[in-house]
Amino acid sequence: MSSVLRFAAILFVTLPVLGAESGQPALRLPEMPLHDPWILAHGPSHTYYLYTSNVSKMSGVTGVGTMVYKSKDLLNWESPKIVFLVPRTAFAQQGGWAPEVHEYKGRYYLFTTLHNEAKMLAEPPAVPFRTHVRGTVVAASNSPDGPFTLLNEKAAVPPADFMTLDGTLYVDPMGKPWMVYAHEWVQKIDGVMEAIPLKPDLSASAGPPIHLFKASDAPWLNTTIRPTTHGLSYVTDGPELFRTRDGHLLMLWSSYEGDDYVQTVARSKSGRIEGPWEQLAPLVGGDSGHGMLFRTFDGQLMLMLHRPFKHARGKLYEMADCGDHLEVVKERIDLDGDTMIH
Repeated sequence: MSSVLRFAAILFVTLPVLGAESGQPALRLPEMPLHDPWILAHGPSHTYYLYTSNVSKMSGVTGVGTMVYKSKDLLNWESPKIVFLVPRTAFAQQGGWAPEVHEYKGRYYLFTTLHNEAKMLAEPPAVPFRTHVRGTVVAASNSPDGPFTLLNEKAAVPPADFMTLDGTLYVDPMGKPWMVYAHEWVQKIDGVMEAIPLKPDLSASAGPPIHLFKASDAPWLNTTIRPTTHGLSYVTDGPELFRTRDGHLLMLWSSYEGDDYVQTVARSKSGRIEGPWEQLAPLVGGDSGHGMLFRTFDGQLMLMLHRPFKHARGKLYEMADCGDHLEVVKERIDLDGDTMIH
């Protein structure tokens, strides 16, 4: 363990529980930097894999990429390990945002967003921001532990002239894979959710993108586009698709209600990715968002998100699948509560 990690363990860990594999004191969620967290519940090893952007002071490795914490019980987490670093030959060397890992046809696929601030995009009319290359790439591995290798080092999956982020995998009832992503508000003014069909190996797009909905479709958002401390208020972030027990197709996504980052949800009226999509009430407020759903090994549906937006930590909620919508049952403060030394 690096001296930085050893210092972090001594400073933050309050209970002398040892990680099952590392032999080092276990981490708790309040001690773990977690922006845009993603959990893969890996059945064969009965292990929860929690992916997030690389934080060098935690992983001990410098570079843009993805690290993973592992746990058997969602309470005690091993120190993070690097599973992906952006190769120097890739088209972009910045970002590493919102990593997700999906099991698909026997392999594991990492989706993460990269950007290149030196490569500018043409400015559309009436957009007051400079835009640059940004989009979600796909990397693959035979193991959830990685290492993950980019399927295409030359470009992201969405169109190169779109400024996008937070791509996620959706496989429709016919087995067709899609990437659903947020088309940036800094380019669109009113942020958009879009979907693009993927080739069977997920290496590239298999057709043009389709429009799903725009942020201002949510009735609880501001009725006019106005500046806030976060810029313009019509933001689309963090899509994830979920099929309910009675077949409804939902999409988790995040935006701002005024200055408040919120976790919300949309529902497809047709049950298909094409929609049309209707906006439901937000699930969690209080500067919370970019959530994802998973099931524990005993079958409990869980929501994980980050709060607050800056200096984010992971928060866990028990959820109820109510057929046509989701409901928050309770926050699992026993898992995500404050264990810091005061």
